[in-house]
Amino acid sequence: MQVLLSAAELASGIDRLADTVRREYGRRPLVVVGVLTGSIVLVADLIRRLECPIELSMVSASSYRGTATAPGRLELRLDSLPDLAGRDVLLVDDIFDTGRTLEALVAELRRRGAASIRSLVLVQKAGRAEVAMQPDFVGFDIPDVFVVGYGLDFDGAWRHLPHLAALDSADIAAARVGSAPRPDAHRPTPVDPAGDART
Repeated sequence: MQVLLSAAELASGIDRLADTVRREYGRRPLVVVGVLTGSIVLVADLIRRLECPIELSMVSASSYRGTATAPGRLELRLDSLPDLAGRDVLLVDDIFDTGRTLEALVAELRRRGAASIRSLVLVQKAGRAEVAMQPDFVGFDIPDVFVVGYGLDFDGAWRHLPHLAALDSADIAAARVGSAPRPDAHRPTPVDPAGDART
């Protein structure tokens, strides 16, 4: 396991994202819709940096199950959404991988009458997109590796890490047989984490 983004780098990235959102919305009321479960840490850190009135809602979207490292059939659960008619919505997810989750959620929010919908993701994987859309706001671009930490998990593990780390094949194999994670999880890789948020 190797660290891609340290806790300090993540905090700086969230600052940049929050600045971009503030410029976009000013003090207009905003519905923030987070995608369970991976975006919980991101949503908590992001909304505390914003100044506009916020209504928070969480939805469930799942395509990775158990020890899978490739997405399967997408399942959405949206029962907790408030009335979105005529409202500005910020959809927040942890990662833009194939893009199928974000595309499906944006379509559903649009169907429910939102006045505007912007999407924000912590990280975007290189070369994985299967859809034409792109997130409106991106914290960091990362290579095509399986990442955990800062809310992201592998079979329920490692969400609690304060940094973002890449799992290698040995980590994944060990997790699948229930072994403890290797202790070398703090060696940085040469990935450049300084990608600016984009609109």
